[in-house]
Amino acid sequence: MILVTGATGQFGVKAVEHLLKKGVNPKGISVLVRDATKAISLKEKGILIKEGDYTDHGSMVEAFIGVDKLLLVSSNNREAIENRTLHHKNVIKAAKEAKVNHIVYTSFVRKAGFENSTIADFQNSHVETENCLKESGIDYTILQNGIYAEMILAFVGDKVAENESILFPAEEGKASWVLREELAEAAAHVLTTQDHKNKTYSLTNTESIGFNTIAQDISEVLNKKVKYTSPDINEFKAIMEKAGVPEMYIGMFTMWGTALAEQTMDKEDDTLSNFLNRKPTSVRQFITKVYS
Repeated sequence: MILVTGATGQFGVKAVEHLLKKGVNPKGISVLVRDATKAISLKEKGILIKEGDYTDHGSMVEAFIGVDKLLLVSSNNREAIENRTLHHKNVIKAAKEAKVNHIVYTSFVRKAGFENSTIADFQNSHVETENCLKESGIDYTILQNGIYAEMILAFVGDKVAENESILFPAEEGKASWVLREELAEAAAHVLTTQDHKNKTYSLTNTESIGFNTIAQDISEVLNKKVKYTSPDINEFKAIMEKAGVPEMYIGMFTMWGTALAEQTMDKEDDTLSNFLNRKPTSVRQFITKVYS
């Protein structure tokens, strides 16, 4: 039995879809959800729905009994970092009690020196989870996923065609952007193939791209010149505040823009290509599909 946590989220639901595409019998798949009414479509496919919560130890132990492989999809990033870390540790503890054989964990791409980056707290949450998993005695596979290509759309804004400009404080920073869909497909690959026990994989694209190139690609698709500007952080915040952007989003954009400028996510690797048996979708291909 394979169990997927967070199965009504964007990553989890895609992972389930790819398990089915790989021929896994729906009766061999179960999902952990907080609200079963949101998983009706999965139930209709024959998948076993189990209600549970990362904060409810008993519900997770019950849900994990009989599970061979568990895909631990990292907890929602909008929650406090310390809460996410605790959630992950709770899952691992419950899985050990239920005698789960193998946990596959969706972590995040990491480079040397991350401790001094703007996203150090975010990274440390994953480090703590990885260490907890390694110390649990359960067989594990750690997927250090690259930053989602879909995040580009949030960073450039929904009026990029209208304004013909991108305003984002990433300087010349690049990242090895990858589609969430393809990372979920890779997770399904790991869950359905052998020789992944106690291994850590970097799942990134094979080329890192910055916002100057992103602006050029959007320009070509729209057939109009889109200019990329990377303002000072304080200037960027002031512009966002004046535009009425909520403080939470200003903080998020500032954090990720600075992290990109610090070159924290430009790690290139061909493991994802090998798992997919093809090259991952490039940023240019993604942008062409979105804006054409």
